[in-house]
Amino acid sequence: MKFCVLAVDYDGTIAKDGVLDPDVRSAITEARGRGIVCVLVTGRMLSDLHSLMGDLRLFDCVVAENGAIVTFPATGNSAELGQAPPMALLRELSRRGIAFTRGQCVVEADAGQGCPILSVVRELELPLTLLFNRGRLMVLPQAISKATGLRYAMRTMRLSEHNAIAIGDAENDHQLLKTCEIGLAVEWGSPALKAVADGVLPGQGPPAVASYIRRVSQQPRMSPQQSRHRQFLLGMDGKARPLTLAIRGRNILITGDSHTGKSWVAGLLCEQLILHHYSICVIDAEGDYANLEALPGVIVLGGDDPAPPIREIAHTLRYADVSVVLNLSKMRLKDKRDYVRSVLSLLMNIRRATGIPHRIVIDEAHYFLHDADSAALLDSELAGYILVTYQASSVHPAVLAATEGIIVTRESNPREVRALRSIQGGDTDQAEWESVLRNLSMDEAVLLPSLEEARGALCKFRVAPRLTQHVRHRNKYLDTPLLDAHAFVFVRDGALTGQRARTMRDFIAILASASRDLLDGHLRRNDFSRWIADVFRDNPLADRIREIENRYVAGSAVDTKGEIIQAVEERYKPRDEVLAANP
Repeated sequence: MKFCVLAVDYDGTIAKDGVLDPDVRSAITEARGRGIVCVLVTGRMLSDLHSLMGDLRLFDCVVAENGAIVTFPATGNSAELGQAPPMALLRELSRRGIAFTRGQCVVEADAGQGCPILSVVRELELPLTLLFNRGRLMVLPQAISKATGLRYAMRTMRLSEHNAIAIGDAENDHQLLKTCEIGLAVEWGSPALKAVADGVLPGQGPPAVASYIRRVSQQPRMSPQQSRHRQFLLGMDGKARPLTLAIRGRNILITGDSHTGKSWVAGLLCEQLILHHYSICVIDAEGDYANLEALPGVIVLGGDDPAPPIREIAHTLRYADVSVVLNLSKMRLKDKRDYVRSVLSLLMNIRRATGIPHRIVIDEAHYFLHDADSAALLDSELAGYILVTYQASSVHPAVLAATEGIIVTRESNPREVRALRSIQGGDTDQAEWESVLRNLSMDEAVLLPSLEEARGALCKFRVAPRLTQHVRHRNKYLDTPLLDAHAFVFVRDGALTGQRARTMRDFIAILASASRDLLDGHLRRNDFSRWIADVFRDNPLADRIREIENRYVAGSAVDTKGEIIQAVEERYKPRDEVLAANP
């Protein structure tokens, strides 16, 4: 991810005894000169800051009173995100002789007064919270924190916390560090904060912060530190433990045989990115990702409409909380290739300028990234690509060399396995890889050992469920053969009939000619719906067939066989094929 925003605490981080370190002042000025937006996020009141610093225009934005006040010094515009302190609280504190300072929204006192102040808040039944900051205590409206103030500031400036680095030192900085993509605690700060931060900035005071600001502001990509709280859930490993993958600017390759769930895995990652408020752009070659539009902030362009002009994509991606799916399923392949080259060039320029989209997903990557100049279409510095292909060997070696992590669904082609081993590097066993990868079921995948999350081995996992249903386009699953172990075996009275469905089309054909006594046991045991759910992971279709099975058991079904066939055909057959069969 591109580094666009620096969010820093004041006291103890860039200031000592209330005085801003002059080296920090210079470093922030230099960073802003390089286009970095600098935000001060502090528990102090604005009046204090004016008296200590004078002109606040060193910063693009100041979040004061621990998130309750947001001001933009260049224009003087301010916003109060909290309410003024209740007069009942102020009167009672004064009556009890508790010394305090009042801000626009915050009440500040000595930390030693925590118990009596809490007693007052409880007795008056006020919607307030107490927050400690070293030797001081703040009384704030509920749901106000440095995080809420910073998020308000970022939305106003059309920026994303995923392009931000935060630096803090004390108890009230926990939410600040958690909000930003990278949250750093200073070495001389709170042990509790250091324990949960993404990293610890070494040194002995504000000059160390100044050195860090100078160093990081000269790099377009944020350092690849792993955020402790931003993880993809891939699924469950062989020991029923959650398998997660750090959400960093890694290039990820997802590959495997056709129709084995690659787009499902890619969609799973897309869902989690979107729900973590990342901006993504999906180049959807075959129309597999349109249902992501059900998630907040997702816009689908193309599909039945013409592919959008390049300027429309640029216009849409002005907002950090918007994701775009470019559905190119109706374009000819040659036109797709020319169009995608233009799109990738555009996205590179936009990301360099604004930091968004954070991730770019390229489905059917072999269509677009097979030429010698393919690597030039991708930004090697900012990275953050997810490539999906059934033929990794056809992707140009320079692109594959930049891949940092590989996820494989079922792969039966030894040539592709050799290609993956070549990308992976190291001393690996071809026979073991072939055995593991060709025997994966439809809901399994493997994380290759190149990533530390795989713990140095072929890490097999059961893929996690998704929120949005995968879009199944024409014939994609109708004629895809299954392994024998996953075929539907028809039995009558517990005896094998010799009839076996290895594709959905086989299933329909056998069903059409099956007698009632052949189907009876399967219907009563919900065998058909269970097979579709377990093997194809198509829960909507499984639910529909389960309803038909249950009606049969209840004696209320009229044409059970016909209803099941109709449900499958409507789900998987091309519309014109269904119409031709039912004029």
